[in-house]
Amino acid sequence: MGRLASVVAKELLSGQKVVCVRCEDINITGGMMRNRVRREAYLRKKMNTNPARGGYHQSAPSEIFKRAVRGMIPHKTPRGGNAMSNLKCFDGVPAPYDKKKRVVVPAAYRVSHLRPDRAYITAGHLASQFGWRYGHLIQRLEAKRLAKSKEYFEKKNSEKKTEKASE
Repeated sequence: MGRLASVVAKELLSGQKVVCVRCEDINITGGMMRNRVRREAYLRKKMNTNPARGGYHQSAPSEIFKRAVRGMIPHKTPRGGNAMSNLKCFDGVPAPYDKKKRVVVPAAYRVSHLRPDRAYITAGHLASQFGWRYGHLIQRLEAKRLAKSKEYFEKKNSEKKTEKASE
């Protein structure tokens, strides 16, 4: 997650608009227990005099990723605030972005940076341990989106073949 967040933060600070989709599948280095302990320590942070007033902690994977990016940006300055306003994060791939071309960040690949025997978890799995309830819904919607995308791709290929055959 950190490697991806650092690349995204750099792009945001250079003025780019960034939309992150499928945040539930972002890999986090370390085993479940290690990440649980770190997350629990973060969740213990509250306002000392009245805990209801502060220390709001988001549970969605998209919000966890947004928080990781925020830690790499000077978000209290106007420049950092503008950079954060150019970031959108989503769990799954919502409607306007399912038709757009998506890119990946090779510098953030787990397979190129971690040894195969090293433990890792996904942001969705970690979030579901701490109260995120929409993992099954996102999986169902993603399966539907992938089926629709596959159908479109096959139709497009068959049209291309018939067009080529008619020439």
